[in-house]
Amino acid sequence: MPTTLEPAHVPPLLALLERCARVLLTGPPGSGKTTLARSVAAALAAKGQNCHCLAADPGLPGFGPPGAVCLGRWDPTLGEQGDWHLVGFEALATLDGSRFRLPLVEAVRRLAERVEAGPLLIDAPGVERGIGGAELLPALAGAGRADAVVRLAPAGEPDPYPNERTLLGLESLHLPAAVAARHPSKPQRTQWRTATWNAYLAETTERELDLTRLSIIGTPPPRDAANAWRGRQVGLVDGAGRTLAIGETCALVGQRLRVLAPSLEAMPYALVVRDAVRRPDGQLGTARPLRGMPTTAPDKEPAFSLPPHDASDGPRPTLRLGGLRATLVNGVFGDPLLHLRLRHRKRSLMFDLGDPGRLSARLAHQISDVFISHAHFDHIGGFLWLLRSRIGDYTPCRVYGPPGLAGHIDGMMRGILWDRAEEKAPRFEVFELHGERLAHYRLMAGQPMKALSPRDVDDGVVHRELGFRVRAVTLDHGTPVLAFAFEGDVQVKVRKERLEAHGWEPGPWLGELKQCVLASDEEALIDLPDGSRRPVAELAGQLLISQPGQRLVYATDFGDTPGNRERLLSLARGAEVLFCEASFREDQAEQARRTGHLTARACGEIAAAANVGQLVPFHFSRRHVDDARELYAEIRAGFPRLAATPGSEPEAEED
Repeated sequence: MPTTLEPAHVPPLLALLERCARVLLTGPPGSGKTTLARSVAAALAAKGQNCHCLAADPGLPGFGPPGAVCLGRWDPTLGEQGDWHLVGFEALATLDGSRFRLPLVEAVRRLAERVEAGPLLIDAPGVERGIGGAELLPALAGAGRADAVVRLAPAGEPDPYPNERTLLGLESLHLPAAVAARHPSKPQRTQWRTATWNAYLAETTERELDLTRLSIIGTPPPRDAANAWRGRQVGLVDGAGRTLAIGETCALVGQRLRVLAPSLEAMPYALVVRDAVRRPDGQLGTARPLRGMPTTAPDKEPAFSLPPHDASDGPRPTLRLGGLRATLVNGVFGDPLLHLRLRHRKRSLMFDLGDPGRLSARLAHQISDVFISHAHFDHIGGFLWLLRSRIGDYTPCRVYGPPGLAGHIDGMMRGILWDRAEEKAPRFEVFELHGERLAHYRLMAGQPMKALSPRDVDDGVVHRELGFRVRAVTLDHGTPVLAFAFEGDVQVKVRKERLEAHGWEPGPWLGELKQCVLASDEEALIDLPDGSRRPVAELAGQLLISQPGQRLVYATDFGDTPGNRERLLSLARGAEVLFCEASFREDQAEQARRTGHLTARACGEIAAAANVGQLVPFHFSRRHVDDARELYAEIRAGFPRLAATPGSEPEAEED
C-alpha cells in the first residue's frame, strides 16, 4: 500500500519522539500515516533504537491480518529495507473500526500494555467525521497512554476536533500530508485487504469446533442460518481472553463449525464473530445485516391463505418493512403492480404498472416514482390511468425502465388529443438504463419529447435521495428487463425512555433531528420544547439509535439462465424481502424456457441462494388458479420462508 512521503515529515516526528515516547497518529484516510510510521521506525533503527507500532485500523492495517488490531516491532533485517515483525494481535472480526469502536479501543489498551519501553506509534483509523471520530480520538489516546498526538492532513483542511484535541492536554503536532498522497479507491482497498487475508490463511488447516463447548461473543448470525456463517471471519480466544488465532469459517453443520485457521497453542475457549466475511466474489468485506424469519415446517401450509377459485387474482400479499408498506395490488395471478407506500411521507412508489383498477385517483396524485421492468402490456398498461390522474398542477412524475421506455410512453401520450390541457398537461421525467448510463427525457403532454443530458450510474443506483435509493440490474426476457432493489438508508429511531428522562415532549423537532442526522448535518441547532437549543450531535447521542436500512427486491419476467441468476443474486443477496415471479410448475420447464419465465422450483432455489429473509412469489400463470398449492409446494421444497398477509380489501388506505 505505497504512499508517497515528503522527506520533511520524518525529522519533526523524530524530534517529538525524543520528548514523548508514545505518539498517536491521526488524520483522514490516505494521508500517509502508515507510511510515516514505517519511515520513522526505519530512521530510529538506523540509530540503534527499537520501535513498536499499533496498527489500529482493522479494515486496512499496515501489517498483520485484516479484522484485527496488530502490534508490531520494527525489524531492519526483514525484506530489503526492514519491516514490521508481528508481535501479537487482538481479533475484532470486523473491518469497521468506527461501528465497533469499543472493542477496538479495548484491543488497543491490551496490546499497548505489552510495550514496556521505547517508542510506540499508534496508527489510528482514518475516522475524522461524526460522533465516531470524536469518540475515538480521546479513547485511543487514553487506551494507548499516548504522550502526544500528530495529525497528518492535506494542507488547509480544518481539524474536525480541535476542542477534543485541546482537552486531551497532550503535545500536538500538525503535519501536512504529502501532495501526492491519495486515499486508495474502494476496489484497491478491497484488493489489498483480500490479498493480505489470503496470505495470512496460506498456511492453515481446517479444524472442527463444537459450538456447545464454546462461548460466542460479538454479533454472530443465528445458529439456524447456516449460510450466514459461511465465510465469516472468527477470532479464536483462550480462557484468559488472549487471541490465539483468527480464521475463516467453512461450514456450519448442526453445532459443528468447520474453521480454516493456523495451528493453535491451546484449545479455544470462545469465538469472536462480527461482520467481516468472505463474500461470494472471493473478496473480504462486510456482511449485510441478516433479518430472517422462522422457517415454515415443510409439512404445513405456506403463509398464504388461498382464496376461493372464483377469485382469479388470488391472494394479495401485504408486507410491512420499517416505514414501508408493500402490496401486490393485483394478487399473485394478476398483472404485476407492486405498491410501495412510504407510510409517514404521504408518498407512493410503483414497481410496474399492470391493471390499476383497484387504486384511487387520489393515490395516483401521491406517486412520485415508477419503476418499470419492461414494456409488455401487463407491466405498463396502467400508464394511461396514471396519465389521466396527473392532469392538473402536479410535479413531474419520474419513470425508470429499460432502453426504449421513453418512446413507448411518448407513443401513448401522443395518441391523445391535448388541445385543452394547457398548463395542466401531465409531465414526466423518464430515465432509461443503458449499461452504466442513464438516458434522460422530459415528456409533457402535447409537446415533443425532449432528450436531456444523460447521467452516470454508480453500481446500478438509478435513483437516490435522502432516506433510500433504488438499484437496478438488467435481466434477459428476450428483451431487456430490469429487476429493482429498494434499499433504505440507516434507520434512526428515538429512544423513548431517554426522551422521557429529559422531560421533553415529542413533536416535529424529532423529525427535524432525524433528518439532520441522515443528512450528516451534526452542527445544526434544534429548538427543543423547553425553549433551549442544542446541537444535533449532542441530541443524537442522547436520544437516537441507528439501525441498518432494510432491502426489498422486485424481480419478474426473466428466463432461468446462469447469467440471469448471477445478476439477480448480486442484487438480492441478503435482502429482507424478495418479490420474485414463479410462473410455471417444474413439469412445464420447457414452456418456461421458451417464454423466458421461471418455474416455481427455480424461484425457490434463487431465494435460497440469495439467503433472503422472506420470499413472496407472484406472477403465477392463470392456468394454476385451481392448483396453486402445487406451485407453493415446489417453492417450499427449496425455500420454506414464504411471507404474505393476503388482503381482502381494495388498496385504498391514504395515510
